[in-house]
Amino acid sequence: MNNAHHEPLNFFTVYRPEGENTILPSTWHQTGVSFFGRYGKFRYEAQLLAGLNADNFTNTNWIKKGAANPLEFEVANKYGVALRLDNYSVPGLRLGLSGYYGESIGNSYPRNANGVDAEYKGQVLIGAFDFTYNAHNWIIRGQADYGYLGDTEQLKYVYNRTNKKSPYHHSAFVSKNAYAVGIEAGYDVFSQISSLRNDDQKFYVFGRYEQYNPYASMTKSTAYDYTEVKRMAFGVNYYPVPEIVIKAEYSNRLLKSQYNNEPSISIGVAYEGFFL
Repeated sequence: MNNAHHEPLNFFTVYRPEGENTILPSTWHQTGVSFFGRYGKFRYEAQLLAGLNADNFTNTNWIKKGAANPLEFEVANKYGVALRLDNYSVPGLRLGLSGYYGESIGNSYPRNANGVDAEYKGQVLIGAFDFTYNAHNWIIRGQADYGYLGDTEQLKYVYNRTNKKSPYHHSAFVSKNAYAVGIEAGYDVFSQISSLRNDDQKFYVFGRYEQYNPYASMTKSTAYDYTEVKRMAFGVNYYPVPEIVIKAEYSNRLLKSQYNNEPSISIGVAYEGFFL
């Protein structure tokens, strides 16, 4: 959901939704070819892409950094495919399903053609469901993402991860699985005040809950308990004009008992405009 609807007016929080933004590349861009269109109440999209780079996978961000590249070109020793289907049958409601499959080990330069880089694939599989409801002065959004990474025990021995001179990630095991679920709801208070409603101003009071873990399964009995996070946020979004939003929120990350929780207050201003 974050990648398909990443503009700042498409989420209530000051920063992008934290769960997806932790485990997946944010506004994920790759070189490739995309086919998309509409059929009745459905929108479809299929993509053939350059694969991710397992050298950048980490224990705290799973595959998030896999689209990053320190080189001046994008390596495509491995490939990936992505599919998405959105349904608009119910007025005001969008339901979305999406998925990704690709290989990641050896999708780098330099590549050790005779070592782990060539022997293992590092398959990445991601499945996701998301929705947006925008009607009757309510906006409700939610998503659930689950991911699988193959050959995780071998990542420790990939050439660029063991070579301390390389610009890639050098330590820590990576999880076989990661997940992120979240839901937020906001109500436009100004919809009940005719003068403000007629002036096209909006004021949403919202709440959000999410849970995520980039290290949801142990690799070689190695645990990182601090990666499991539950997060609650409450705040407001004020739209003086449709293209500008002023956001404020209080949030708290709830961690396991041996760690301190992490409360925060955030304020942001966002402008979104499209020039044709």
